Amino acid sequence: MLQVLTKSDYLLRETLLGLKRGGWMNWAAVSTVTVLLFLFGVSLQASWQVEGLLNQFGSQLELSVYLDTGVQAADLQAAVAAMPDVVAVTPLSKEVAWENLIREMGQSGLEGATAQLSGNPLVDELKVKAGRAEAVTGLAQQLRQVKGVDLVQYVDEAVQRIGQLNQGLSWLSLGLVTALTLTAVTVTMTTIRLIVMARRREIEVMQLVGATTTWIYLPFILQGLVLGLVGALIAWSLILGVQSFLARLLPQQSEFVKYLTGGLQLRPAQTLLLPLALLTLGCSVGLLGSLLAVRRAAVQKN
Repeated sequence: MLQVLTKSDYLLRETLLGLKRGGWMNWAAVSTVTVLLFLFGVSLQASWQVEGLLNQFGSQLELSVYLDTGVQAADLQAAVAAMPDVVAVTPLSKEVAWENLIREMGQSGLEGATAQLSGNPLVDELKVKAGRAEAVTGLAQQLRQVKGVDLVQYVDEAVQRIGQLNQGLSWLSLGLVTALTLTAVTVTMTTIRLIVMARRREIEVMQLVGATTTWIYLPFILQGLVLGLVGALIAWSLILGVQSFLARLLPQQSEFVKYLTGGLQLRPAQTLLLPLALLTLGCSVGLLGSLLAVRRAAVQKN
């Protein structure tokens, strides 16, 4: 037990000493890792949120079926409800639709508005909800073939555009994160290499007294892990700050924006996975940079 404590004390002391000698290069490495992880975390969270928004649209995706003039919604409700992938059919008479329209336009005189237009210009409508978002396109084609149906509308195109935008942003984020990862590894490697060079005299003494290569260079590897860990913690703090700022702005937004943000909420598993992903990537970058620096120093020494 005493030997284990002695080794742990040695590793801790040597790691802190190396970080102290790194000086401003430590902050260069930490800041680079922080920028990398912040952008990685934001892009990953945005990808999850857009996916949630697509699911929200998909789960509430419904088709608006406008009927021919003179055709009543109640006459077609049963036939439409019997179609495959239809889970709900809500009839909307033209009288109710006209009242809703007048209410939304802010006009209280329903009779006056009707008189000005020489009657109710609207037609009956069916709100058809599909059981699966993938079945909406095929269901729309079936509904167009039904006698008495004039027009079928749905928001599939908007969902596809959002999906394409999400895919484009994912590729852009991947390229940016890859470039920043290489930069962060390079800066971390340079930092650890400078620390190794500053302590080359001590390394030579340790080699003369019989210390193994692993024992000599392990503190430098731990230093890289510490740099990556600190960068991850700072990046996570910044992301939390941005989330808190946006949460304070939400009550001031319109109802439509609030509706959209309902689909942007992360699931509990994603909320837990995000900081774990940041810590994993940060430690991986620090570990890779320190291993490359130690390997290069060991090769040059031999």
